[in-house]
Amino acid sequence: MSPVPPPSPTRRLALYTFVVCVLAVAAAVVSFVQGSYLGVVWVLLAGLSSNMTWYYLKREKLRRAAGTARTDVTG
Repeated sequence: MSPVPPPSPTRRLALYTFVVCVLAVAAAVVSFVQGSYLGVVWVLLAGLSSNMTWYYLKREKLRRAAGTARTDVTG
């Protein structure tokens, strides 16, 4: 049996938001290095996606602790 649990929709959303966060941070760095204040928008997007990542990870952890077998993303 694999030590990695099977992917669930919530874990997948957490991974996607994490990737968006990393890309937004990279875009912010590039913008600021080029002297553009547009990097502020990228920083805000990174903060939002970071919060979404933590939310989805916490939600998945609570779901597993409750022992439910729900796999929908609307609950």
